[in-house]
Amino acid sequence: MNNFKFAERLNKLPPYLFDEIDRMKRQIKSEGVDIIDLGIGDPDLPTPSFIIKKLQETAADPAHHRYPSYSGLLQFRQAVAQWYKKRFKVELNPEEEVISLIGSKEGIAHIPLAFVNPGEAVLVPSPGYPVYQASTIFAGGEPVEMPLLEKNSFLPDLANLDKKKVSQTKLMFLNYPNNPTAAAADKRFFERVVDFARENKILVCHDAAYSELVYDGYTAPSFLEAEGSKEVGVEFHSLSKTFNMTGWRIGFVVGNQEIIKGLRSLKTNIDSGVFQAIQMAAIEALGDNSEFLNERIKIYEERRNILFEGLSSIGWEVKKPQATFYIWAKIPEGSGSSLEVAKKLLKGKGIVATPGIGFGRFGEGYLRFALTVSKERIKEAVTRLKSTD
Repeated sequence: MNNFKFAERLNKLPPYLFDEIDRMKRQIKSEGVDIIDLGIGDPDLPTPSFIIKKLQETAADPAHHRYPSYSGLLQFRQAVAQWYKKRFKVELNPEEEVISLIGSKEGIAHIPLAFVNPGEAVLVPSPGYPVYQASTIFAGGEPVEMPLLEKNSFLPDLANLDKKKVSQTKLMFLNYPNNPTAAAADKRFFERVVDFARENKILVCHDAAYSELVYDGYTAPSFLEAEGSKEVGVEFHSLSKTFNMTGWRIGFVVGNQEIIKGLRSLKTNIDSGVFQAIQMAAIEALGDNSEFLNERIKIYEERRNILFEGLSSIGWEVKKPQATFYIWAKIPEGSGSSLEVAKKLLKGKGIVATPGIGFGRFGEGYLRFALTVSKERIKEAVTRLKSTD
């Protein structure tokens, strides 16, 4: 047998700490245990019927069966610009400041390849979405962790970052509302980011995938609402979480036209765009959708309240999140590492939660619970957590 060796870039990736959890999950399932999976950030609710109907109509049209535009249909980009104007009061040029993505993950994974040279630093939040670090490594860059600490409301302390590392930094990733901590950021924070980026000549990539999953009257701002933001950065968005379209793979990036141009140039050599019928369905989603969103938010809010109260009642230190469909829970003192506690929950209670260490070393001491199962299943999870068996 040939001894095929992985490329060095794959060997540089941190260990995939969820492998053991996945293996245990399969084993426990095979033993007939009823598992409640609160580990996956994949909406359990179906894509709305009005979006599916639009896909069915447009998929039957032969005009959509050819290669799509690399940048996305102009009609789609116009819909994105209209949505940004209505939602955030941000003006966008659909021809120069918007392109479609095969899900926002694709764009996030590719943007370092367009801008980061080998050896250049990239600021990545810790804890944070693992793709920020992986995409940096694939581009030959050096990931530099920005600690997200509870004492700072899980916002990076920009003033106290290593100045030498900052001087070598080409790009920074941010994500608010945040995965995994569920923390929120305000416009003043984004204004500080703009000042920081200008001063240090850093390109800002803001991941806003959870901006529409908000509770208790909170409204999440866009990074592009901050004055001067278009001079320094772009914002990634996805229809996956907002419209339960994770499997459809469509998103977009907006903002600085030179950054958009660089990413477009890279993508032209890598992919061939998004199926146009999916873009047409996405246009439908970005239209008048407030009633649908309000209904979905109520569902997540009810689930959030049940799990928050359940975890609080057994002594876990949790804050009720204003956004996302996650609860970031501090592990009680003396319980063990996040991976050990996640294993105990799986083996002892049949509950899957994500160990915080999987999101970076500053995620240690926490578990992430996803609100992506029914309220009945969350109630059952709370019952199991309370049980001393």
